[in-house]
Order: sequence, then C-alpha cells, then structure tokens
Amino acid sequence: MFELRKEGHTLREIGEKFGLTYEQVHDFFKRHNRNQRKLAARIEIKPKDRPRKDGTELPPSIQQLSKATQLQYELASKERYIKRLEMENELMRDFLLLTERK
Repeated sequence: MFELRKEGHTLREIGEKFGLTYEQVHDFFKRHNRNQRKLAARIEIKPKDRPRKDGTELPPSIQQLSKATQLQYELASKERYIKRLEMENELMRDFLLLTERK
C-alpha cells in the first residue's frame, strides 16, 4: 500500500485494488501515521484489547523464575478465578431464592 501511495495513487484507488473501502484505507493510513509520530517522539506503543497468550502478561518477577514455577503461578491464578466465579454464582442463587425466582 505504501508503494502505491508514494506513486501518487489516491486512497480510493488503493482501496479498489485491495478490495477495501475508502474509509478503511483512510483509517489504516491514519493509524500508521499516528504510530509513526509516537515512535518519532519515543512514546511507547501499547497493544490494545486483551493481553497476549504468549506469557508476556506474567509479572516480570515471575517471568524470571523457572517454567514450572510460572505454570504453578498460572494454575493458582486460574483457581482464584474459578473460586471467585463460584462465589458469585452462590450469591446469585441466594438472591434469586430470596426474591422467589427460580
């Protein structure tokens, strides 16, 4: 896309070539330019949405430990999450019983 833009093609022409709308191409270049400005200003670009599943979401102190310890940490985290869900489920069940709903 960048070569086409350097050659002087319009955003609409680039979109037609790749099967995209004008708005999609415009937003792509807008995001790219924003990221380039951040890089030039030495601002860190943080990924959006959910954390990645490649282990980077572990705290740095845990990442330095052995793989077995990392897995134990993840297992303990999942057990805490399950326990929390069970408690929420119990509270919801009690609430529904008090309001006489089944």
